[in-house]
Amino acid sequence: METAEATMTIQEIANRLVEHCRTGNYTAAQQELYSEDAESIEPAHMPGLQSVKGRDAIVEKGKQFQSMVEEIHGSTVSDPVIAGNHFAVAAVIDATMKGAARSTMTEIAVYEVKDGKIVKEQFIY
Repeated sequence: METAEATMTIQEIANRLVEHCRTGNYTAAQQELYSEDAESIEPAHMPGLQSVKGRDAIVEKGKQFQSMVEEIHGSTVSDPVIAGNHFAVAAVIDATMKGAARSTMTEIAVYEVKDGKIVKEQFIY
């Protein structure tokens, strides 16, 4: 039996990722939509987070980020913009990080899709 994920278009994958992000289900998104050997690229200037390879490492990096957050006051995620086998979303997070003042983080996330799975994510902020 063919799985639904295998037949998803890039638009469906992008929409599903945005849906998960808007509800805070990041780990579910990674487990459902990411390739086992996907990579996640962070800017060099981001303290505390590193670029990683592998879905398990990406899930762990997400948990590490969550452990740095004291409180999320609100967030928004844009609708995806599709270009070939890539899509991008803009995100804004109003949060208080542990040991820091409340701040607003704005980023663009670019995703690459291959064979019905996300194979790369790159964050720009």
